[in-house]
Amino acid sequence: MPKQQILVLDPAATDPDAEHQALRERGPATLVDILGVRAWSVSDPVLLKRLLTSKDVSKDGRAHWPAFAETVTTWPLALWVAVENMFTAYGTNHSRLRRMVAPALSARRTAALQADIEALVTGILDDLDALPVGETVDLREHLAYPLPIAVISQLMGVPTHQRIDFRTVVDNVFATHLSAEEQAANTAALYRLLDALIEIKRTEPGEDMTSLLIATRDDEGDGSTLSHAELRDTLLLMISAGYETTVNVIDQAITALLTDPQQLTHLREGRCTWQDIVEETLRHQPAVKHLPLRYALTDIPLPDGQTIKAGEAILASYAAANRHPHWHQDADRFDATRPSKEHLAFGHGVHFCLGAPLARLEVATALRLFFERFPNVQLTTEQAGLKTLSSLISNGHTSLPVRLRPTPSR
Repeated sequence: MPKQQILVLDPAATDPDAEHQALRERGPATLVDILGVRAWSVSDPVLLKRLLTSKDVSKDGRAHWPAFAETVTTWPLALWVAVENMFTAYGTNHSRLRRMVAPALSARRTAALQADIEALVTGILDDLDALPVGETVDLREHLAYPLPIAVISQLMGVPTHQRIDFRTVVDNVFATHLSAEEQAANTAALYRLLDALIEIKRTEPGEDMTSLLIATRDDEGDGSTLSHAELRDTLLLMISAGYETTVNVIDQAITALLTDPQQLTHLREGRCTWQDIVEETLRHQPAVKHLPLRYALTDIPLPDGQTIKAGEAILASYAAANRHPHWHQDADRFDATRPSKEHLAFGHGVHFCLGAPLARLEVATALRLFFERFPNVQLTTEQAGLKTLSSLISNGHTSLPVRLRPTPSR
């Protein structure tokens, strides 16, 4: 087949749906430029699942990406490939790091958080309920954000005075319109916060995950604690993934329900459940559009005759894959009643997101209690007027303006 020109991904993500369609039209995988780095964007779900479970594909850039050393000094997304935690680990090292985190996100621990999550949502809704009738409120700012931040802060033991600062730096981690210098400054600020949190928990340990990770010992090695880099990068992973992604799913679910009222009718008449709404949101608008990066350990032949060469980078394009027409019929349409809502929003294989049950619980609880309290909520703008985040990674809106109750007629 003729060689295609490399597609330069838009750093500001001004029209993500059109870009994802362009990726699918180029075949199962295509070369893209992501902020100056060349990678294979994989948008075919069958191929993507195969690569995500292949031992010939690694997430360890230090070991398996020849361009690592020169790239991390200038690339705005350097943190995504340079952290030392299970997100970038491969093989037995990944298993070791994942095993240390898994108990804190077990099914038992997650289920035990149900009452706390309901109480947090109720408190947030009480504040919204106190607003004057007819006032416009930004639900991303006043519902989608505060719930996940409160939940992950409670789980991790993040003190109240640190939460705003963590939100600022984590938001910037997901931004792809910032320069390498701006991201480097943000990373430095982030690590200062993480070091301060570690010091607090070493001095005053609790039952939170940060305290437990500090005390965790590797039962397969020499018994030493996590290295300082592994510890703080694991905290970074849990705090950032624990709220930013959930914010986006709440945002996108509410957007879908308010722009297509038929979906709420389906739910209220028993044709679908809140869990169906959550899963269709994850399929239709996954929290993460593209996830950098993975690396080929050997030459990987592609179905269309192309080859991913050993050492080349791979970009998992989840949003494009989730709407592939060969996977779902009428894939661009949000339909909570569709029989199969299979998706890759939480990844696939050994790197499948440990926090998926917690995220699902938070989103379903927030949606159920919110629409029970405000059944007549309305968007104050057309869907086309909602501005998407300037990010190739994070999939949400800059704001979600609504009126909680219709203004009484005179």
